[in-house]
Amino acid sequence: MVKIGPAFGDYIKLEKSQRHSENSSRSYSIRSYILPVILIIGVVLITARLFYLQIIEGNNYRKLSDSNRTKTAIIHAPRGIIFDRQGVPLVFNVPGFREVPDGTSLNDKTILIDKNEALKLLSEGKTNLEIDSLRSYQYKDVTSHILGYIGQISKEEMKDTDYKGGDLIGKIGIEKEYEALLRGTNGKEMVEVDSRGRAIRKLGLTDPIPGLDITLTLDIRLQKAVFDAAENIKKGAVIVSNSKGEILALVSKPSFDSNFFTMSEEYSGNENSVYKSATQILSDSENQPLLNRAISGTYPPGSTFKLIVAAAGLEDKVIDKNFVIEDTGILRINNFSFSNWYFTQYGRTDGEVDVVKGIQRSNDIFFYKLAGMVGVDRLSYFAEKFGLGQKLEIDLTGEEKGIVPTEEWKRKIIGENWYLGDTYHYGIGQGFLLTTPLQVNVWTQAIANEGILYKPHLLKDQKLEIKSKKLLSDENSSLIREGMIEACSPGGVAWPLYDFKVKNAKLEIDGKNILEAPVSTTSADFKDYRKITIACKTGTAQHGGETTMPHAWITLFAPAYDPQIIITVLSEDSGEGSNVAAPIAKKILEEWFGL
Repeated sequence: MVKIGPAFGDYIKLEKSQRHSENSSRSYSIRSYILPVILIIGVVLITARLFYLQIIEGNNYRKLSDSNRTKTAIIHAPRGIIFDRQGVPLVFNVPGFREVPDGTSLNDKTILIDKNEALKLLSEGKTNLEIDSLRSYQYKDVTSHILGYIGQISKEEMKDTDYKGGDLIGKIGIEKEYEALLRGTNGKEMVEVDSRGRAIRKLGLTDPIPGLDITLTLDIRLQKAVFDAAENIKKGAVIVSNSKGEILALVSKPSFDSNFFTMSEEYSGNENSVYKSATQILSDSENQPLLNRAISGTYPPGSTFKLIVAAAGLEDKVIDKNFVIEDTGILRINNFSFSNWYFTQYGRTDGEVDVVKGIQRSNDIFFYKLAGMVGVDRLSYFAEKFGLGQKLEIDLTGEEKGIVPTEEWKRKIIGENWYLGDTYHYGIGQGFLLTTPLQVNVWTQAIANEGILYKPHLLKDQKLEIKSKKLLSDENSSLIREGMIEACSPGGVAWPLYDFKVKNAKLEIDGKNILEAPVSTTSADFKDYRKITIACKTGTAQHGGETTMPHAWITLFAPAYDPQIIITVLSEDSGEGSNVAAPIAKKILEEWFGL
């Protein structure tokens, strides 16, 4: 056994010591670099972050900082005022506020509140209030279907516009039609606020620009008279225009108070109003008060359409003033019979009937035969020339065009051929024909103008637009006018308008339009009465079942030879035109001529 001696011990220890020293020195050297590297990396990251926050995003954060201490309040521009033709304001802007929900979105509801409610909310620390004007409609139910109302913009209405959620815009009527003119441009006010959002001082102001005022062709005095005259109409419409297409009055029933949509919830309305809240107005699906029946309701026009049938027959030279038929009471074709109203009600006939007498007596037999002679396609051609089956482009939204039937229309829509019986019904304004009260008024205007048809409109001082002209020759116009005058005279069907008189010494007697009409009275003013020559046509339009009451119509112009006004009255489901519609028209005439 060999024993290792001390000769190797020092060498071995020295080698181990040197190796340990080298490793320790290397480890210490690495550790000495770690901390500086970490510090350098930290400084670089902090510097980069500061550079990003202060240089790159500095502007955004400055804005955010400013927004925490400043607030921009919208100053809503007042809408333009709407005036009638005499300069009478129909709507006012009254002081009020908007309560806009915090974080307004398209689904948030803007609430209109009055001054008292706003003060209450302010005292509770509310900061989401904006000063605004509440829209106050002075004549409430009387003008609702003309002026309309404003309401909060919907998501669909915001497309391709500069409006924002919560903005109020015109919803129907003139408010919607002339929104671009009436709205104005909002202003802004910048204020400094404290941590609680309370204003400390004003920093800047941009004044709002009010909307433009507009003037309508409407005569508010006449509008109120028409509304009162139509008090017994449950559903229907009345239109009064002049010979140039200006709408002087327009009423649709039932009506509503527009203020329920624009004033605060504290608004109570008129005690005579049918509806007491916006909810009641919106929920009445049976009577549909928001429907403007004057332009959006479509109805069979009944015997008022006989005026166009007469025009078609005369202009196509199918008949002339000498053409006569014999009223037999009933016209029979195979197993079908078509009777005259006079025979049905009284068992009597009108004897020999020409075109003037046909209009005077509203003789169905005459117009059955005339329609058959003219034919469905030519009847439709003339109906369209007189404005039927199309929108007349009145400056109100929601206008309907109605239906002017043809043989092709019936095959396509009904799936049946056209029969002679269809033509007979067409000839007296029944069957498939549907018109609006506005269309009836406009074709009456064309007859009053001897064949010139003007575009109906409500905005005053705009260029008159002729939609059609030369619809009637002078001779044919005179024949139709004569028949309409006879219809309002003894022997005609419009008995409430026989010998129509008013008390107005200012009316100049001309022996044609205005006649002397002394009245037997002991008072000294018996010479102040005047007789007005009227041209009219009544209509009784059947619809629905046998138990359904007919629609009552009358359309007229006066004075007959120098027309000032054209009046059209429709009363739904109420009876005969001469019994129901004519008395309403008479009240309107008394208001117009009895000044």
